[in-house]
Amino acid sequence: MIEEVTSQNFEEVLPLIKEYQIFYDVEKIDEKKNQEFFSQFTQSHENGILHLYKVANKAIGFTTIYKGFSSTRSEAVAILNDLYIQPPYRGNGYAKELIDNAVNTAKLMGFSRLQWLTSENNESAQKLYNKIGANKSSWFFYAKET
Repeated sequence: MIEEVTSQNFEEVLPLIKEYQIFYDVEKIDEKKNQEFFSQFTQSHENGILHLYKVANKAIGFTTIYKGFSSTRSEAVAILNDLYIQPPYRGNGYAKELIDNAVNTAKLMGFSRLQWLTSENNESAQKLYNKIGANKSSWFFYAKET
């Protein structure tokens, strides 16, 4: 079951966020900073929204959709910034359900596109993205610390 993260279930998503950060080899995980940052999505949807996936009332995955902007489209777009399913639950269709929910949420929020990135070595995710008919971008992602 997919539900919006609110102040009532916010504590359930925090361990999943930490697991997601470990998966992506984040060096310094700051749980207090995670709580402060991600709580903004429970108070307002101005910058984005969190969703939680539960199986038998246990939180097993989440998505974060951020509001972004596209100069080439001259409009706001939705960015599926985070998608995570705990390893024992992968391969059961939960990630696809979360993506479908993210697409519907983006549409309801007035965005014409949902876009996302994944790491080059996350082949299982790429198989899913190709299977659902998402278009692979030819753009390269760059980052520089400030």
